[in-house]
Amino acid sequence: MIDLNKNEIWFATGSQHLYGPETLAQVAEHSAEIAQYYDGNKIIPVRVIFKPVVKTAGEISILCKEANNTDACVGLILWMHTFSPAKMWIAGLQALQKPFLHLHTQYNRDIPWNAIDMDFMNLNQSAHGGREFGFLASRMRLNRKVIVGHWKNESVLQKVGNWCRVACAVADSKDMKVARFGDNMRQVAVTEGNKVSAQLKFGYEVNGYGVGDLVKYIDGVSDAQINTLIQEYEDSYTMAAKIKSDGSMRNSLRDAAKIELGMRAFLEEGGYTAFTDTFEDLHGMKQLPGIATQRLMASGYGFGGEGDWKTAALVRTMKVMGAGLEGGNSFMEDYTYHFDPENTTVLGSHMLEICPSIAKGNVSCEIHPLGIGGKEDPVRLVFNASAGKALNASVVDMGNRFRMLVNKVEALEIENDMPNLPVARVLWDAKPDLQTAAAAWIYGGGAHHTCYSQNISAESLEDFAEIMDIEFLLIDEKTDLYRFKQELRWNDATYGIKGI
Repeated sequence: MIDLNKNEIWFATGSQHLYGPETLAQVAEHSAEIAQYYDGNKIIPVRVIFKPVVKTAGEISILCKEANNTDACVGLILWMHTFSPAKMWIAGLQALQKPFLHLHTQYNRDIPWNAIDMDFMNLNQSAHGGREFGFLASRMRLNRKVIVGHWKNESVLQKVGNWCRVACAVADSKDMKVARFGDNMRQVAVTEGNKVSAQLKFGYEVNGYGVGDLVKYIDGVSDAQINTLIQEYEDSYTMAAKIKSDGSMRNSLRDAAKIELGMRAFLEEGGYTAFTDTFEDLHGMKQLPGIATQRLMASGYGFGGEGDWKTAALVRTMKVMGAGLEGGNSFMEDYTYHFDPENTTVLGSHMLEICPSIAKGNVSCEIHPLGIGGKEDPVRLVFNASAGKALNASVVDMGNRFRMLVNKVEALEIENDMPNLPVARVLWDAKPDLQTAAAAWIYGGGAHHTCYSQNISAESLEDFAEIMDIEFLLIDEKTDLYRFKQELRWNDATYGIKGI
């Protein structure tokens, strides 16, 4: 469902006519070589397109306007090989509507000590050419990414690749449509928010539908479609006895498959890439979508429970960023704590809707009572998530701005069976520790719903927040609660008077 390689990043180099045709030819040759190297590198998931060296304000403006009008272009990498007087960039950067990365590099890795002369110095002026460009971008108060280092260094390649993923997610957000089946869970605060403000800021649109609109699609599913999907279930998961072909609740599995097929058809026809539902509004449906939601997320859809459209959009965004990487991204909730002083941890889960992209080992397809919602027992996938470094991210509406919070965590191996808790789950150690992390999250107003990621870095989410011009707060190994509270106060002052 998610193909990053359809997207383009344009590689453009700044210079000026002062240096003459011979030097400019070398600048173009070097630039084309870097662009080609990036285009063919597996770390960078998009097409990298070389663009002719820009030497005048007019050429720069044409480049930026062309980027704006090219759907495939999701961002630009800008490099100052020589000195490029930055006033030439003003009109172009004022017009530019795509994110850009300032690559502060140079063609040569090492100084050629024995051969260096003024011709070499005249050609290789990135060190101060980049500073000139950097001043102008700062003077214009432009949000951008700056990466410093030799263009072939693995760390630089990784940072460039990660930023390209973020640029793809930004472009996807601009085109995203979120379908809400039913409304928000009643009386809940954090799942609310201003949808017009969200569309202005993130680009995605949020549309509500009665559950009856979805039920029409569910009722239109054929027996043949159900049989094919159930075979896929049986080929992919360990099936519980009750829902096997001779099981007493086989019809419930057919109902679950019918729901998945109907939801998928609705979303595909409407061009939606994220959705929400709520157990308080299921009129006409036999069970809350469990396996349907899990498998739709595994296909790349964003999801938010209880009508949480901001989290649904964030899950989709992070799935785009992580496409093709090892590990997964899932809707998540801090469900309960283990307050053992020697081993303080968080059990993350939800009623049903955890994405199997984060699973380790066997995934079981089971059916159990839910105890909430007043519907028939729902079918769900049950599994443990894998151990390793991860993070939780949340976007909340603070009234006068959107805020993203990120908490780094370390997922742990789950050693206890929990036979009476038939849900997908993950156990993690919050950084720097649970007491500090939870307090900081609460002071920051973070939601109880998050996107849990095994393959997205906090830096990438900061890059996304930078491009989208929203507030970003990080809770990690270095977090000090006093300093964090001070940061909240400074941010309130930066964003203006507090409001409700």
